[in-house]
Amino acid sequence: MRLRIITPLSVAVDEDKVLALRAEDATGSFGILSHHADFLTRLVISVVSWKSSHGTERYCAVRGGVLSVNAGRDVAITTREAVPGDDLTTLDEMVLARFRAEMDIERMEYVESTRLQLNAIRQIVRQLQSSRHRNVGEFT
Repeated sequence: MRLRIITPLSVAVDEDKVLALRAEDATGSFGILSHHADFLTRLVISVVSWKSSHGTERYCAVRGGVLSVNAGRDVAITTREAVPGDDLTTLDEMVLARFRAEMDIERMEYVESTRLQLNAIRQIVRQLQSSRHRNVGEFT
């Protein structure tokens, strides 16, 4: 199989002759072998691992993303960020921790932004209602 892991800025991994791949989505860990049926899933923050034809195990931390299998021989992962590495422990402890921390910060920023937008909308609605009440009094 051919494996490509792509970010918006680069191709992090482009490897032929992959024998097996393991990844993780919301339902848990799963494996892909050659001739797998066409497949599409959304990955969680995790480490993707694969075995090459040379027998070596390779790893890449991904910040979520989409995994697709096409024609049983092409596996593509598109992700916001990918960090390839040979040391699973380092990827698991350091890189995934950073990805999760950044995701938590983004969630907090999103919640705060939504709160500010809702407050602005409430103020606009109050202004429109009080303006309407003043205008109604002028016509009666």
